[in-house]
Amino acid sequence: MSEYNKIYIPRDSSSLSMGAEKVAVAFQLALQSSNTNDTTIVRNGSRGLYWLEPMVEVDTPEGRVAYGPVKARDVESLVAQGMLEGKQDHPLCLGLTEEIPYLKKQQRLTFARAGVIDPVSLDDYLATDGYTGLKRAIELSPQAIVDEVKESGLRGRGGAAFPTGIKWQTVLGAQSAQKYIVCNADEGDSGTFADRLQMEADPFGLIEGMTIAGLAVGATQGYIYLREEYPHAHEILDEAIAIAEQNNYLGDNVLGSGNAFHLEVRLGAKAYICGEETALLESLEGKRGMVRPKPPIPALEGLFGQPTVVNNVLSLSTVAIILAKGADFYKDFGMGRSLGTMPFQLAGNLKYAGLVEMAFGITLRELLYDFGGGSFNGKPLRSVQAGGPLGTYMPESQWDVKMDYEEMAALGAVLGHGGIVAFDDSVDMAEQARFSMEFCVVESCGKCTPCRIGSTRGVEVIDKIRAGEDREDNIELLEELCETMVDGSLCAMGGMTPFPVQSALKYFSEDFS
Repeated sequence: MSEYNKIYIPRDSSSLSMGAEKVAVAFQLALQSSNTNDTTIVRNGSRGLYWLEPMVEVDTPEGRVAYGPVKARDVESLVAQGMLEGKQDHPLCLGLTEEIPYLKKQQRLTFARAGVIDPVSLDDYLATDGYTGLKRAIELSPQAIVDEVKESGLRGRGGAAFPTGIKWQTVLGAQSAQKYIVCNADEGDSGTFADRLQMEADPFGLIEGMTIAGLAVGATQGYIYLREEYPHAHEILDEAIAIAEQNNYLGDNVLGSGNAFHLEVRLGAKAYICGEETALLESLEGKRGMVRPKPPIPALEGLFGQPTVVNNVLSLSTVAIILAKGADFYKDFGMGRSLGTMPFQLAGNLKYAGLVEMAFGITLRELLYDFGGGSFNGKPLRSVQAGGPLGTYMPESQWDVKMDYEEMAALGAVLGHGGIVAFDDSVDMAEQARFSMEFCVVESCGKCTPCRIGSTRGVEVIDKIRAGEDREDNIELLEELCETMVDGSLCAMGGMTPFPVQSALKYFSEDFS
């Protein structure tokens, strides 16, 4: 008979891809065969330590003890060697979960519950200070809620870094019978997974943040525009929304406040461009996802022509923390104008890929080596692309930059959504430059000529350079083409596509020989 009664096995998509479902079944069978009827399997979310997934945890008097990465074939030996009795002799034992260095060194605010709770247990959410922010928001005026968000310094975590409170203030001041809250969950940048992890590990955090946003600006309807390639997040969000409705956290009279807020999930169109807020709104209205000219801005004429708050998953999820703990608590983290924390996502050729939430100000080098552990294959790292497929390729000389929106911009680099993709010294940077242009060819909405035609011509010119055809002239032509795209494109898709190309030419010119 087990002394401890909970085993935690993640149910997020990354863990499932590594066999978490088979592990859960194996544990269920092992518990049945050993007549361990008092032990419950809890399907939590991932803690974001992806090289250890599936990471299984068990309760002990000292705290939760982790094992990983666990395969179904390991379950028999884990149980036999006393995992359920608190013994820690198994080779897969990682010790106390909270003491794992990768996790212990982090400053988790937005992701404080990730991997800790059952994502669809309202009791778990409430037990970890969930809905404290909403309850406080109900006691405040709409303007006071907006002021709290402005004071916190929260900026959009989707990439543009626009102050969240200013956007809310604009929508609050707009006169309209109907307003909307739209969550941009169309996460499409290479190497990014923070939105997905948040939705799969702590969906009530997003739901609470969107409800607070509704109270702040007078919106009664919200939509989560979810990337269609995230079926597990879709399932978890729908279940959490239904639970919130049943318990009066959503609906016509939220917690008896007299305020209504309804929330629905809408699936995206499998198009990168729909991560741009106006293209997203077009798609949400049932149209082809194409960029709208600005002005008017969505805060004044957004979804169905009405004032609309469009924020990223992480921005909205962080709102609940700000309202619960206050603006002063949140802005104590960070540096300069980049206040609070940022979930950095380590991907590419790194030994320890995963999510790292830290205050702004940590250096890129610290992320790559103190957390990422250097390259997975032991080769020297050569280049890093931060900020998604439109971000610059950064040489080793720039890795001591502090991860802050302004510090990165001063280098001509992009922080964006916090994705970091590392490349070792075998990478061909001319090929990477070509990929950036080709990505734009595939993903452009086609509305403006510099983006639609410029990217196609860009691929052709890079191919000529790589083939040694009029190399100097074609490099000059490519540089001029990039300038045209930056200056003439309607949105960031075409305007930023040249950034990785220009950086590859500047810092890795030998690869174009």
